[in-house]
Amino acid sequence: MKSMALYGKRAGSMWLAGFREAASIHRVAVLCLRSRMLTIRMGQCFLLNGLIFLGSLLTLKSVVIPILLWILPGKCEQESEHLCEHGTALAIYSALRFILIHFFYVFWFYPLYVFSIVLSALWYNDIAKHGFDAVRRGPAIAQSLGISDVSDSQNVSNLSKPSGFEGVIVGIGEQVYSLLLLSVFFIEVFATGFIPYIGKGINFLLLSWMYSYYCFEYKWNLSQLSLEKRLDFFESNWAFFAGFGSPCVLAIFFFSPLVSYGVMAILFPLFVLTAAGTQAEKVIDSQKRSWEGEELRKLRIFYIANALSMSILQSFPEGHKDD
Repeated sequence: MKSMALYGKRAGSMWLAGFREAASIHRVAVLCLRSRMLTIRMGQCFLLNGLIFLGSLLTLKSVVIPILLWILPGKCEQESEHLCEHGTALAIYSALRFILIHFFYVFWFYPLYVFSIVLSALWYNDIAKHGFDAVRRGPAIAQSLGISDVSDSQNVSNLSKPSGFEGVIVGIGEQVYSLLLLSVFFIEVFATGFIPYIGKGINFLLLSWMYSYYCFEYKWNLSQLSLEKRLDFFESNWAFFAGFGSPCVLAIFFFSPLVSYGVMAILFPLFVLTAAGTQAEKVIDSQKRSWEGEELRKLRIFYIANALSMSILQSFPEGHKDD
């Protein structure tokens, strides 16, 4: 029992360390001051996803729908009761409201949603690249503000990728497999939300890991860290990354899907930059140095996703050589 309590305490301290690193948003301001392009991309993300997307949703909820309810009331007023005989007028009003509201969704919000996903994904890559470059500049200032030198971020990698054409092929293969793995993991995360009673808790934890991995993946890609090393490092330090991803999920967990997307689209680049400025291995090692005895065991977070991804790849027919 004492051993379990100690294990839980260590996991909790590691989780808190990850949460603190994610909450170090002041690093974003420092990185933006170093890079004009980074500042521009961050501003564009806020303009598209905050002002335009969330602003449009707010306008619909607080302006358009109330006006439609006033023009096309949902119940009969005393002075117009003669218009509501047999409920015919109410049915017409309800149908018109439904058509007009869905007109906004079909011809504005859903196209804007798709446009935002595509454009934001491109911007996130730019933000990660410019943030990564900004971390490498001014190491003295960075250390005084708690931002790590990016050269130390490769300490977890002891294996170098092949060079030349072979390295390119390996890199493409890793990117394709990583995309498949995370897609399967996303389906797994989505499915846990339907489990009775404990589903929401499991969903929150898996979402925390998913967003945490997404945030660090940009940095690991730019550091040329192999996929095998990424997954091993992530699963070996699962408590830290669960803590890092928790602020992302807390910000969106209780909103509707569209609002959650808009909020996350604003916050996600902030956490990408925070991850770029976080020297996770040093933070983790500093926690472990205070421990005596057994460390946290590796947790196979991606085991199911990995097994399903391998099954999918093995289902494709192999090419046959000519005899």
